[in-house]
Amino acid sequence: MTDLARQLRDYRLTTAEILYHMPDHPALLQSFIWQDLDMAPHYPVLKRFLDYWQRNLDGKLHSVKLATQGLIAPAEVRLVAAELRLH
Repeated sequence: MTDLARQLRDYRLTTAEILYHMPDHPALLQSFIWQDLDMAPHYPVLKRFLDYWQRNLDGKLHSVKLATQGLIAPAEVRLVAAELRLH
């Protein structure tokens, strides 16, 4: 499915900051930024990624911060106080 088709099905740009424990130094946290189109509020793409992480990577997850924004939205209309013309 193309990105435009996914956006028309209410997929949104989703960004996750993933904090995880470094495998060699568990007391230290490392940050990883993940971004993809995903569907709120269940986030199936992010859940698949985090499941993959837990099954295959050594760094234990600490926390995940999530931000999302719809890319296709109605146009914003604002009133203009003045109009200037240059000849």
